[in-house]
Amino acid sequence: MRAFRWAAVILACGLGSQIALADTLSIETATGNVDVPRGPQKLVVFDIAALDTLNALGVPVAGTPEQVYVDYLKPVAKDAEKVGSLFEPDFEAINALQPDLIVAGGRSSKQVDALSEFAPTIDMTIWGDGLLTQAITRLHAYGALFGKEDAAQKLEDDLNSAVNAVKTQSTVAGKALIVLTNGPKISVYGKGSRFGWLHTELGIEPVIEDVKSSTHGEAVSFEFIRDANPDWLIVIDRAAAIGQDATLAAETLDNKLVAETTAWKSGQVIFLDASKIYIAAGGYQSLMGTLAEISAAFQKAD
Repeated sequence: MRAFRWAAVILACGLGSQIALADTLSIETATGNVDVPRGPQKLVVFDIAALDTLNALGVPVAGTPEQVYVDYLKPVAKDAEKVGSLFEPDFEAINALQPDLIVAGGRSSKQVDALSEFAPTIDMTIWGDGLLTQAITRLHAYGALFGKEDAAQKLEDDLNSAVNAVKTQSTVAGKALIVLTNGPKISVYGKGSRFGWLHTELGIEPVIEDVKSSTHGEAVSFEFIRDANPDWLIVIDRAAAIGQDATLAAETLDNKLVAETTAWKSGQVIFLDASKIYIAAGGYQSLMGTLAEISAAFQKAD
């Protein structure tokens, strides 16, 4: 009789383990593969790129930061509970919400350990060279997690088509310089930087190969831009991206030195939607928007 009881206990434990395994899924994150609950019903998201892609997949979100910066995601945030900011989560609000899963990344990645005290938390940071590959990996991870594998594949197919179109245009477009303005300050980015994927994954040839790789870019002068003389200027306005009232990028760059470049003379200056590429970089809708902007500029110059 005792043996029967033990057998029953072992069987029950075995069934429980199988159920637990069936209810979790191993997905690739920025810190490696992590087992997470499959199909979480109540989701809190602290990464704007993740929020972007989840929204593209039609996944509802229960909690978001107060400020999401990107216009097309503001309706999502409006309908969700507010759980602090990207840098400072509101732990009381999170505890009250009792989420099944928390998605962090990028600016909120340092909060992963603290957030893990309230629910399973994953770091889905996307950064720099290889950004497109990372974005597609995240897309399929979310698709598998929420049972939207077919939708994720359709989105990837559309993204690949857009990428290939820009790659084709890049072969004849000429050389470019990526410039970030922050009020009157300017810095440039090259391969290996947070915007390096524009060169390495889209085939846009850099006018300068040895730009210093750093989070905030290499600070330069207007003389630097003139001497580099790019065929294209790809411009990102940081102040606009974070909602600051500062000098617009167009005003900052409108000077005699920049005016001497081939890019300025030819009207080949692409002012990207800064919130997409600076705040939501790697999000599906962000990528599609940025690719469309670059493709339209290249096509206009043909």
